[in-house]
Amino acid sequence: MKRTEAITMPEGMHRLQITMSFPLRWVNSYVLYEPDGRITVIDPGPRNPGTEQEWQEALTGLGLSYQDIGQIVLTHHHPDHLGLSGWMQQKSGAPVRMSARSRQEAECMWGPSATIDTVLPEFYRQHGMPEDKAIQIREHMKGFVSQITPLPEVTFIEDGEELFMGGKRWVAVETGGHAPGHLSFYAPESREMLCGDAVLPQISPNISLQPESDAQPLLSYLQGLHRLGSLDVEKAYPGHRNPFSHFTDRTTHLLAHHEERLQKMAEHIAQRPSNGYDVCVSLFGDRLGTHQLRFAMSETLAHLQELIRRGHIVQEQEADGSFFFKKYN
Repeated sequence: MKRTEAITMPEGMHRLQITMSFPLRWVNSYVLYEPDGRITVIDPGPRNPGTEQEWQEALTGLGLSYQDIGQIVLTHHHPDHLGLSGWMQQKSGAPVRMSARSRQEAECMWGPSATIDTVLPEFYRQHGMPEDKAIQIREHMKGFVSQITPLPEVTFIEDGEELFMGGKRWVAVETGGHAPGHLSFYAPESREMLCGDAVLPQISPNISLQPESDAQPLLSYLQGLHRLGSLDVEKAYPGHRNPFSHFTDRTTHLLAHHEERLQKMAEHIAQRPSNGYDVCVSLFGDRLGTHQLRFAMSETLAHLQELIRRGHIVQEQEADGSFFFKKYN
């Protein structure tokens, strides 16, 4: 697979397609050329021997080396974006920049004292997930550690901070929902947006409720969509799929999509009290692979939490500690 693709990119910017797992298959990494001859790397992708080789080939093909990397900028902490940053930092000596909240999430998920591989399956069990599937989730979570090792030393980016990348001024826009502390970067003069996974052109970014993180992720995401959608964007460069020009329309579509999903869940629970897993299966089916099941389950719980906040449903606990949801009377 080619690491670059023959699509129109602005002068001084390259998109690299770095391999990741099914179903997305690749993540967009961006190389921005600086006036001093160095480059900025945005979201280098997950770490494994194959992606290390992809980066070596890509840099060689562009006439560059790791010593030409001036900074590594991360939109968020997920392994397909953060993964290679610590390894690349070791090879280049370049600073790695991300939001403080995103670095906190990375430590919680992947740090040496992280317990997410046990806490998350137990959380799902409490919401009705069968034991065999919860065990699969635990093994699945352990598999990410190699993709993000080593974690980088980080210099923080604040919301509203101006960064100069590729010879342009970009303003950091911090939003939540898909990932707490997610950063998009807006270039007001050229009306461009590096949007990571905050807004994707064809798929809906996953919104996950999970322990020890944002307690209202869907609310955070909807608020972020309103904020991003208010910006004048002519061209957007996402973390997945191709660059696109209908950015504002896409934010409007995503807002409507989540309202429709909330309505479907409210209707399901109005018909009969249900646990989170039952609601998940009613929406997404029962044939999902482990990775997609984790996304679907946490997305379901995020929406149920928003229905609670809006006063449409309530969460109650059984004697065995499990939870179920019913219509608010």
